[in-house]
Amino acid sequence: MIPVKIQVKNGELPDTPGVYLMKNAEGEVMYVGKATSLKRRVSSYFQKAHDDRIAQMVRQIRSIDYIQKPTVIEALILEANLIKYYFPPYNVKDKDNKSFLYLVITKEAFPKPLLVRGAELGVDASKKYTAVFGPYTSPRSLRAALDLIRKAIPWSTCEPNQKRPCFYVHLKQCPGVCIGNISEKAYANIIRNLIRFFEGKKDMILKDYRRQMKIEAKADRFERAAELRNKIYFLEHIQDVAVLKREDKHANRICEVRASVNIFGRIEGYDISNISGTSSVSSMVVFEAGAPVKTEYRKFRIKTVSGSNDVASMRETLIRRFRNRWRKPDLILVDGGLPQVNAANQVIQHFKLSIPVVGLAKGLDRKKDELVCDVNNVEICKLCEEYKNILVAVRDEAHRFALMYHRKLRTRKMLKGK
Repeated sequence: MIPVKIQVKNGELPDTPGVYLMKNAEGEVMYVGKATSLKRRVSSYFQKAHDDRIAQMVRQIRSIDYIQKPTVIEALILEANLIKYYFPPYNVKDKDNKSFLYLVITKEAFPKPLLVRGAELGVDASKKYTAVFGPYTSPRSLRAALDLIRKAIPWSTCEPNQKRPCFYVHLKQCPGVCIGNISEKAYANIIRNLIRFFEGKKDMILKDYRRQMKIEAKADRFERAAELRNKIYFLEHIQDVAVLKREDKHANRICEVRASVNIFGRIEGYDISNISGTSSVSSMVVFEAGAPVKTEYRKFRIKTVSGSNDVASMRETLIRRFRNRWRKPDLILVDGGLPQVNAANQVIQHFKLSIPVVGLAKGLDRKKDELVCDVNNVEICKLCEEYKNILVAVRDEAHRFALMYHRKLRTRKMLKGK
């Protein structure tokens, strides 16, 4: 319960996403935060013990304001904009501004969105970049948001004049800057929409998309009109489960009670890549809070397995992984079925660890992703099925990373053979 002495906007907090502002007796904003549920998040400040810094802030709260948003992503963006505007003491206390993360848009023919620390911005950021957004208090949430937004606003991070399309072209998340599929003018419109989104102007993007869709349909360019229709639907019904902040404990607590696994914690995904048993490699990718953490990726060249044996290769990969003192995952995902899952479990048991393992197989018709879980823990299966979209993303990224390394080794081998 929120103490009676504290005035809450409209007398109550809604059970919806948004941003909350904690104010002191003078009406000054002390803290800005985002939440998947304003009601649960704000109430939690008064229901349990906190560290000294937060406890000190709570004692000073006299009023709570809030702004509802349709999605967690939009709350994330608004939170950063309000922190930049108010610079509240309890958001920045004990933190150097240089440690915050910012989203910048580069100044070049085909601009790119990049994430930089405050220390890297410098005093002339406005001269170096087309736009600067932030500070963001949750880097993982920001990365997850960017990955999600890219489905509706497909920007590029690659360089022009490449021989092959990048991986994201195939996913329709890059307009083809790498292979010259888009002009500078057309690409500038995409970046303009990305900037609009982070300015909190989603409605303007939707208005433009609807106008373009009518133009394309009138000109009988129905495929392009359908693409715009899908983007409109995505922006209107954006599913942002991957952007859940880990500090919003409620969702995590439900997951942990139900399955003894944190689906929004550290997931390690593994895949094997070879052609006819040659140049066998494996990959390890890491997702946290539903988003890739590329600095944690690892690749392995298979050493002890001859020919095409994915099960044995998976076993070797995991043995080599757990000989290192890297941070323990909350969940292991292997690309494959029961044989791969069993091999992974054998390694886990060998190292006397307790980590759930899940497989993701293509199914009998090779068209449907099927989860392969431990039959002794039905709750893990239920949880993984509910958040299957996250696991598919992990599997696809592990496959991409393994394939990239495999192609590199094959190319090197062919060049040596000449």
